[in-house]
Amino acid sequence: MDATTFPSVELLTQWRRDFHRHPETAFEEFRTSEIVAERLRQWGLEVTTGIAGTGVVGTLRGSMGAGRNIGLRADMDALHVHEKNDFEHASSHQGRMHACGHDGHTTMLLGAAQALSANPDFYGTIHFIFQPAEENEGGARVMIEEGLFERFPVDAVYALHNWPGLAAGEAAVHSGPVMAAFDIFDLTLKGSGAHAAMPYLGKDTLLISCQLVSQLASLISREFSAHQPAVFTVTSFNAGDTYNVMPQEVRLRGTVRCFDMQQRAQIEKRFNEYISAYAQLHDIEATLDYRVSYPATINALSHVDECAAVLADILGPQNVHRDLAPSMASEDFSFMSQNVPGVYIWLGNGEDSASLHNPSYDFNDGILENGVKYFVELSRRLLAEPA
Repeated sequence: MDATTFPSVELLTQWRRDFHRHPETAFEEFRTSEIVAERLRQWGLEVTTGIAGTGVVGTLRGSMGAGRNIGLRADMDALHVHEKNDFEHASSHQGRMHACGHDGHTTMLLGAAQALSANPDFYGTIHFIFQPAEENEGGARVMIEEGLFERFPVDAVYALHNWPGLAAGEAAVHSGPVMAAFDIFDLTLKGSGAHAAMPYLGKDTLLISCQLVSQLASLISREFSAHQPAVFTVTSFNAGDTYNVMPQEVRLRGTVRCFDMQQRAQIEKRFNEYISAYAQLHDIEATLDYRVSYPATINALSHVDECAAVLADILGPQNVHRDLAPSMASEDFSFMSQNVPGVYIWLGNGEDSASLHNPSYDFNDGILENGVKYFVELSRRLLAEPA
């Protein structure tokens, strides 16, 4: 690998903590994208802004001539979480927090852009993709719909995510599924209200809904093989607002996650059938709004070995895991890897790190340099020869 001058850990930490202090949620990453674009311009990259509103793409052409085109992606958005940390760089915006480490991902990709722009001795082109709205809102899908890969064609795209529970200095590269598909649903059950002292005069939608929630797990456990992992979870249950009224309407929300797309379609089908039959049985009305959200994130098998080899050079082969189980969490990088070959790796954030989306979470600044080196050395390896 060619010698490269990397940004100092102190500078990377300064950038990361500034982003952490100023979290911005989906499609509102105005300050973050402005900083990203300004720095990319300072380093001589071609900069395009406004893709999916706040998305930024920085283009760096190698000095060696034509070659492959690759994309490197980082997400920029924060979450609607009230931070419980009290350190100096804690969120300055109440109710918003970088609880998933996107502040670190943005910093690492910026660090890689600076390092590579200082010595672009490679063939081909790198597109640095800074994506808005990864959390729930599908910013990657919107960027693609607005012509991301037509305007910035790539042969493959690469991304990483910090991973609490995995030791700092370790990484995981999956040969296939990495993150699950993600669907959401809203279910409204409507019976007839009554006085709480005379429930026989109404249809007890609350009781009917409680029974339903306890039975819905059977859609997975009794419909599919245990070798086809899937999760069906009701996450919200809203009904009634007083002591002596039996509510007429109950509203449920939840999520479905799996890896197999045929299984996903079958779960949706059986869920609709189950709700229809259940409503008829209890003589109530039921309205199900089931929304397909993120596809499963599945690594392109032909590209994972190169990523693992780069990580082995940086971290040592003993610290690169190839056999970790995939996560039932989801990631909208899946939209990108559906359009072009993609690889998504996990970079250990520390075994004692608070979990992702936890109000006490913080990105481990000690792994910033590893992320920068991964993006840089992967780029140099992929672009070492003309196309």
